[in-house]
Amino acid sequence: MSASRRSGTTDELGPDEPERDGGPEAVGGSDLLAALLDGMDAALCAFDADGVLTHWNREAERILGWTAAEAVGRQGLAGWAVRSADAEEVEGRLMSAMRAPGRQVNEFALLTKDGGRVLVRTQSAAVRGSDGKPAGVYCAFSEVHAQIDLERSIALSEALFENASWGVVLVDADLRPAVVNAHAARALGTGRTSVLGRPLGELLAQGVEELEAALTHVLAEGAPPAPAEIWVSVRTPEGQLRRCWRSGFLRLSSPLTEEPVPLGVGWLFQDVTEAKQVEQEASLLRFRAQQLHRAARAAAECEDPRDAATVHLDFALAGFADHALVDRVVGGSLNDSDVARSVVVRLVRVAATPTGAPGPSLLTGAAGLPVRYGEGHPALQCVERVGSVRASIGTAPPEQAREWARARQWPQDAVHALCAVLRSRGRTLGVVTFLRGAGRSQFERSDSIYAEDVAVRIAAALDLAAEAGEKP
Repeated sequence: MSASRRSGTTDELGPDEPERDGGPEAVGGSDLLAALLDGMDAALCAFDADGVLTHWNREAERILGWTAAEAVGRQGLAGWAVRSADAEEVEGRLMSAMRAPGRQVNEFALLTKDGGRVLVRTQSAAVRGSDGKPAGVYCAFSEVHAQIDLERSIALSEALFENASWGVVLVDADLRPAVVNAHAARALGTGRTSVLGRPLGELLAQGVEELEAALTHVLAEGAPPAPAEIWVSVRTPEGQLRRCWRSGFLRLSSPLTEEPVPLGVGWLFQDVTEAKQVEQEASLLRFRAQQLHRAARAAAECEDPRDAATVHLDFALAGFADHALVDRVVGGSLNDSDVARSVVVRLVRVAATPTGAPGPSLLTGAAGLPVRYGEGHPALQCVERVGSVRASIGTAPPEQAREWARARQWPQDAVHALCAVLRSRGRTLGVVTFLRGAGRSQFERSDSIYAEDVAVRIAAALDLAAEAGEKP
């Protein structure tokens, strides 16, 4: 007797099954039913209309320890599977399923064979005989902690894909999104369904190679020990959006196979762009402050103040610009009243970085010839405004960019410019111009502040040179 009692009651409990006389066919049907019940993962038992236990499968044996031979044929659960004090209530709730539509769900404690207690969740429903009348009750039960674990897993999945404040993407083995939560869809600039099955290269303009390499590594080797920060450019209707995503990866394998079969990669990411930008800005400020300090120490050792000016220029260039020019006002300086009267300003080049070759800035302008700056030149505007001026050709074609730089008397590879006025003791001495080539970003407001700090130091050195009687 494996999982059921071989009797007329067993046949009676089969749904819509006609009554049969005992014999080989009836016995074979009971054996088949017992085999089916034993092969199920859920714990199953059944009672006839009088409350006699008729079925008990192997999963029920595993949970409670009572074998089918010990369980089948007992009247109810009192005294062996349920405490006597609780038996009336428990059996009443179970047997009430015969008179109720659908399934009834209950939770209560059962006793194991060794005297322990197991909290279970049951689902019970009526079993009807061939005449359509209730003939008993079947009951499926499982340990509550297992059910709770399952429900928690389902709830976690649903929360991740509905309410999570970070992006969650399930990427298949072909590196294409299979499931995307709402946060990730917004970050990728698309809808949750429109992103599915598309190559990542259609969603990201930059950073896709690094991301795909990380996903491929996880598929082959497993999850990395720590999150990775990946800079990407997301394609949006407004253009490319530069973002930094702190990403974690999990390799997904099927739990239904003995050997792990890769299902893809779980990719979780959080946008940390603002934090990284703040961090980068702080790091840049520290570096620039260090450069100013180093430049001041190096300039203090220069005997010639003009050499001190070029030292400040060289230290400022590091990581800031590709070229630098220093132009001095012809005649030495301008008072603010001269600027207010719109006096014609002419500038002469006194120092510049070498064009086309690395090296320190060089002193120039021995002949004292003014630079041929046209009307509206950024350097002249800088003097007139007594403030910084930024200029850029942007992403123009190379030939147009070269012509733009040539017309302004700048190196031909310059595409971004920042001019800062040289001021000392209330007088305008000239202009320092920083230039960046193609492939670098435009000068920002924070760059202007740094250029003005450098300009103050260069102006002080040039003023000392003038006091010493040096020709500019």
